[in-house]
Amino acid sequence: MAYTTFDYTVDGGIAHVQLNRPQDLNTMNKEFWDEIPAVFAEIDADPSVRAVVISSTGKHFTAGLDLKWAGTSLANSSADMGRAREKFRRHIKYMQEPFNAVDRCRVPVIAAIQGGCIGGGVDFITACDIRLGSADCFFTIQEINIAIVADVGTFQRIPHLLPQGLIRELAYTGRRWPAAEAATQGFVNRILPDHEATVAAAFDMAREIASKSPLAITGIKQVLNAGRDMTIDQGLEYVAVWNAAMLQGDDMKRAVLAQMQKAQAAYDDLAA
Repeated sequence: MAYTTFDYTVDGGIAHVQLNRPQDLNTMNKEFWDEIPAVFAEIDADPSVRAVVISSTGKHFTAGLDLKWAGTSLANSSADMGRAREKFRRHIKYMQEPFNAVDRCRVPVIAAIQGGCIGGGVDFITACDIRLGSADCFFTIQEINIAIVADVGTFQRIPHLLPQGLIRELAYTGRRWPAAEAATQGFVNRILPDHEATVAAAFDMAREIASKSPLAITGIKQVLNAGRDMTIDQGLEYVAVWNAAMLQGDDMKRAVLAQMQKAQAAYDDLAA
């Protein structure tokens, strides 16, 4: 499939999704909302992919929702208020799906962020596994500044990443949250000097992940994601059943042998 809002490549087991509308500050237009679920379906269907890097182009990672498109998409086409509101609910669910697709992706997703990551951009990167940022990056939960409640994932995922008091401050004020502060709070794993260094670090990390057992990596992500909605006892039972089912192949034997030989193990791709 040809994509219009980003460039998509796969090399050495690493998929790269690079937002490519810098002239529009990589705002999220209609095509973006359709294309992100499509590319992540493509990623999930490709057994050679072992990690994903999401990067961007230009001054900002993304300025968030394309407000011009949003205004036209919210036009009320029904005189019946109940039907109009039901349609709007379906529209919100449609807009939640791109970030659900990122969250569900069977392999780790690393975001390399430069400049502004605003509004929908925060929804996007909170659905990623790992966030790296350039020294000039900043984050804004922008929705309060246009008088709406963020509704496509930030408030559901960010409580697993940040303290409640900070979340509420950022959400209530819509203030700019700079890189250094975000790193101190653990929201970003690492701050790099500039955009180029941030993308390079993301690919270094992706290559390291890609060198590990893909069966174990996808298991780790599944267990961590499932654990967000479980008690400790439920999570322990889930991982016990997962390992009982999945630890039947050669990956563990190869890993142990490589450790003993001080060598790098080679692992087969997942089955297509």
